[in-house]
This record gives sequence, structure tokens and C-alpha cells, in this order.
Amino acid sequence: MSNCISTPYFAAVNSIKEYNIKQTENCGKQPAAFVLTLGCQQNEADSEKIKGMAEDMGYVVSDSPDGVDLIVVNTCAIREHAEQRALSLIGQYKHLKANNPDLIIAICGCMTSRPERADLLRQSYPYVDIVFGTTALDRLPEYILNRMKGSKRIFTANEDFSVVEGLPIKRESSFKAWVSVMYGCNNFCSYCIVPYVRGRERSRTPKDIAEEVKNAVMNGYKEITLLGQNVNSYGSDTGGECDFPSLLESLAKIEGDFTLRFMTSHPKDVSDRLIAVMSENEKVAKHFHLPLQSGSDKVLKEMNRKYDSKKYLSTVEKLRAAMPDIAITSDIIVGFPGESEDDFEKTLDVVAKAEFDMIYPFIYSPREGTPAAKREDMIPDNIKSERFDRLIDLQNELSRKKNEAWVGRTLRVLVDGMSKKGNGLYTGRTDGGKLVHINSEKIKIGEFAEIKITGADTYALYSDER
Repeated sequence: MSNCISTPYFAAVNSIKEYNIKQTENCGKQPAAFVLTLGCQQNEADSEKIKGMAEDMGYVVSDSPDGVDLIVVNTCAIREHAEQRALSLIGQYKHLKANNPDLIIAICGCMTSRPERADLLRQSYPYVDIVFGTTALDRLPEYILNRMKGSKRIFTANEDFSVVEGLPIKRESSFKAWVSVMYGCNNFCSYCIVPYVRGRERSRTPKDIAEEVKNAVMNGYKEITLLGQNVNSYGSDTGGECDFPSLLESLAKIEGDFTLRFMTSHPKDVSDRLIAVMSENEKVAKHFHLPLQSGSDKVLKEMNRKYDSKKYLSTVEKLRAAMPDIAITSDIIVGFPGESEDDFEKTLDVVAKAEFDMIYPFIYSPREGTPAAKREDMIPDNIKSERFDRLIDLQNELSRKKNEAWVGRTLRVLVDGMSKKGNGLYTGRTDGGKLVHINSEKIKIGEFAEIKITGADTYALYSDER
């Protein structure tokens, strides 16, 4: 179910804006807001809305927390390390509050949707003013206004799981746009906290998504990435009137020079129809991120992944048959509880057969509140680390061979910045999402360019053609 922005939202935004205008007139300095984003692309998309709201409220968005009037930390809960990092950073803001008692500090995101973490913030971080969950972004102006008026510290849990449309967006990039198509997850993988902190699946309407994509394209955006915890199940909560392949196909018909990407997909839901839509539409990037997690059928069952290695490899074969040049990337968890040496060898076997372009490997870390965290057969750290290194060695060899196969070909690349390697090099991304370091004087950041690949290594492609 979708809702429009509420009247209290606009009332709060206008009241704060009036106050900030007066502050600017009296002090000669516009009040500033700092938004810190931790976590995934969905958090980045949420933070763009937070920044959009901040500007509507009369704040200028700062890239530093020093001297600002509002701090919002958008947290992650996917791993224990992510939460500890968030708490450490929040701890550093204590002195800012001491120097400026009027500073408002708000904490949101996945971590705050865990009751135990919200309680910790309440008890051990008394300088934090507002704590709210992933479903209450549109309530932020109301919370800020109430706190400015002297209300008690505000702590709210996830309550309203409807989709709110119409929030302003301040995008980080002028040519790459995140567009959420759905929120939440119904899969309940045994290691994952996401369904507990982001709720069940809620799809946006095709009309609202299309309007956002059209506006982005009209404003010069060249790459649109559709986001969802499992985009393949888009529309299943609305009766299936428009599924993800149909949505993707309709968006690809929008006029303009742009590329459509999407993430993340669940292997159990990859349909032949989705593969056909990808192969038949030039605007859909030929890149598929397909999390494997494990190559062992026993481990996959214990993870509650609802597919086996045979089905997974069959999907990879279908993708490559339809799109021979497609880049396939994956996530893999090493050291899941009870993973035997034979289980891990099966993972290596599937990785070798799938020939991924790149993987994102993770050493298993227990997440309190998930079924896997209760298991007693945890793998020792030294074994997890040794397996992790073996996996990396195998994938590095595969990635190098994959990249070397592109040398000599001319590819369409979206130029996205200056290379960290320096020496005047630019960086870009191919249709398959591969990083390219470009030495050229004929390109422009934010634009597509035809680039001849002259070199490659494990991690990137190179173009040295003037």
C-alpha cells in the first residue's frame, strides 16, 4: 500500500524552514546538516531522501559533522562489525553535542530497528535525540520539530510498513541514480537479519517507479539502478499484476540514452522471462549479480536458500546462452556453521564452473536474532580464514582470465570519475559493471564513451588510447 506525504510532514518542514531562515538572518550563516551513511545501496537511497528533506527544511547539507546543527546517522545491521562501527562513530559526536547543546543527533536505519540496539542508544548515548526505524523516514521532520520544541528524547519502532511516495531526493551523483522498486524481504535466510529490520516485502507501484525513472532521465542521469532486497519478487505482494520482468521491460521503453541496472536477485526467482527481457533490451545492462552463498546443497538447505547447486548453475548457463558477454558476479559466505571441508570444496567447484567475473566473499559472522546464530557448530576463525584465502586465490585467477579476454575490444563505458591511480587517468564502468582505468583526453565525466581496451589485470581493465 502506498501513501502520500502527510499534512503533519509539510507542517513540520515549513516550521523548521521558517526557523532556519530566521537563524540565517540573525547569524549570517545557514544552519547545516550532516548525513552519514553506512551499509548497502538501499541505505544510500534512503540517505538521499534524508538529505532532500534536510534541504527542504532549510539546512545546507555539509560533508563534515563539525559545526552543523543536525546530524543523521543511517546505520547498517548486516554484520556485528557494521553495528560496532556505527556505535563508535556515534560516540565521537558526544563532544559536538557538548560544544553545541542545540545540535540535534538522529540515528536511523537497520541497526535502530533492533530493539536491543535502540535500548543501548537510549541508555548509553544520552546525547542522541532521536532514534527511529527503517519505515519512518517521512516522520523525521516531525521528530526534529518536536525535539526543537523541547520534547523528550524520541524513540520509535517500525510500525507503519506502507510505502510513502513524494519525499524529496538529493542525489549524490549527477549521472547515477538509485531507484527503489520495493522494500523488505520475505525469504528469511537463516543467517540474515534483513527481514527482521526492514519488514516484509512492499512493492512500489509501476507508475511511481516510472515517474521517478523518467524524471531522472530528463535530468541527465545516464545510469539507473533499481533496488530491492530481492527485485525478482517485485509485485508478488500486490497480486502479481506487474512482475519484475514486466516492470523492467516497460522502463526500458522510456526515451533517452541511459542504462538500467538492478540488484539484488535471488537465484530461486530468476525466470526465463527475466532473462529474455534482459537479452532483448539494449538499455538493460548485461550484468547479473546472483548471490550463490554456498556450493554445498546441505549448507544451502541449512541457509534456507530454496535452491541447490544444480539449479544455480542451470541459471548461469541460461544467462550465458542468452547473453554470451554477460558479466556475472556473486556473494559467497565462507565458514557457515557446520560447513565441512567437503562442503567448502563443493563451493570451490561451483565457483570454478560458474566462472564468475567477480565475487564478494564474506567470512560468516553470527547475527543475534537469526536462526544460524543459535547453532553450536561454529567454524574456528583460523579455518574460516584459510578457506577464505583459498576462495580468493581461485577467484583472482578466474577474474584475471575473464578480464584479459576483453583486451582488444571496444566497449561502451560510462565515465564516472578520476582514477585513484592518479596520472590524469579517468575511471569508467562497462555495461557489465567492470572497472576501466582510462587514459584519454577525449572523454567527459558523466558521459558514455567508446573505449578500446588495451590491458587488463585481476581487478580492472585499462585503456591507453589517445
